[in-house]
Amino acid sequence: MSRETMKFVRFRPDESAGSRKFADPTTNSESNISAVLCGKPSRFQQDCDRSGRITRAVGPVSYDTSATNHMKKRTLGNSNLEVSALGFGCMGLNFGYATSVSKEDGINLIRQAVERGVTFFDTAEVYGPFTNEEMVGAALKPVREQVVIATKFGFKFENGKQAGLDSRPEHIKEVADASLQRLGVDSIDLFYQHRVDPNVPIEDVAGAVKELIEVGKVKHFGLSEPGVETVRRAHAIQPVTVLQNEYSLWTRGPETNGILQACEELGIGFVPYSPLGKGFLTGAMSKETKLGDGDFRNILPRFTPAAMEKNEALVDLLRVIAERKGATPAQVALAWLLAQKPWIVPIPGTTKRHRLEENLGAADLELTASDLAQINQAAAEIEIEGERYPAHLLATTGR
Repeated sequence: MSRETMKFVRFRPDESAGSRKFADPTTNSESNISAVLCGKPSRFQQDCDRSGRITRAVGPVSYDTSATNHMKKRTLGNSNLEVSALGFGCMGLNFGYATSVSKEDGINLIRQAVERGVTFFDTAEVYGPFTNEEMVGAALKPVREQVVIATKFGFKFENGKQAGLDSRPEHIKEVADASLQRLGVDSIDLFYQHRVDPNVPIEDVAGAVKELIEVGKVKHFGLSEPGVETVRRAHAIQPVTVLQNEYSLWTRGPETNGILQACEELGIGFVPYSPLGKGFLTGAMSKETKLGDGDFRNILPRFTPAAMEKNEALVDLLRVIAERKGATPAQVALAWLLAQKPWIVPIPGTTKRHRLEENLGAADLELTASDLAQINQAAAEIEIEGERYPAHLLATTGR
């Protein structure tokens, strides 16, 4: 099934959350997504068993990409950095949640995203740590010149564990070299400071990245969760291409803290992380949801049973719009973000193939002015319960 014949993935009510099948609205039949991949030419030659399940990827082959690169493109700010309208946040493949996929399965999923036109992939040294970059690099090696890879610096590690912030210029350059090696690339397309280090002037940080750009190790500079004045000071030293902050229908701080205004004024692109509210806005969670050991959402105030019960009102709103549009709550949440500004590129993540299809369908979902007005009016009446982070993590943002 091509992306042209399936704009929106619709799931039947009796379909299990872990099912790999999806409904084809043009035939009213179900297909296995792995069989679809194994039944057509691919830039990644796949080995498939007799049931059509992908068993391993064995290398690149050449083929006509015109049918699969249907995904719309966007340019991040005033830069020449063009990417798919939706990117792929790779963190959750093997970091932050109770379960992780194997390196092989992660590589396959990333390559399936490429098959569907995704050209923008987000990782960081802290994810794993280090192993997420290795997975992303291995997955994208055959199509390196066709994709944009973003990674991040800014933490220090002791005995393989995160141990605070470190954005000293010499450390930034060490991280760049290590990330280049793990990703297996000659240049990092987009290099973010992951969190602002209060012990290092942002001018020094921007200057270090500027030097990396001058020698060809980095192409673009980004900041994650900075305050507006930090953005302006950094931008005066080295133009900032992208800001990456949390932004979604239940986290709308960038609208009021000056970040989106600064992006507009300075010509900076904006990449919302957690655009689906760390899974909550998909409608797949409720107060009954039990998070596994090791799931970082266990420490987030919005994921207590009481908070999730109260915040269900926002998901109910998404369901109403989704039903009318023939879409899903996740697709409406992503389409709402895409409708805010033409230089916004959300990076939803997933470990599941059918969720990948569902997310990417949002790029074709057009919300009318009436739809957007209804969403905004109704959302304004919903008071979100709980902070997005506990106090000690919240303190690392907006500096």
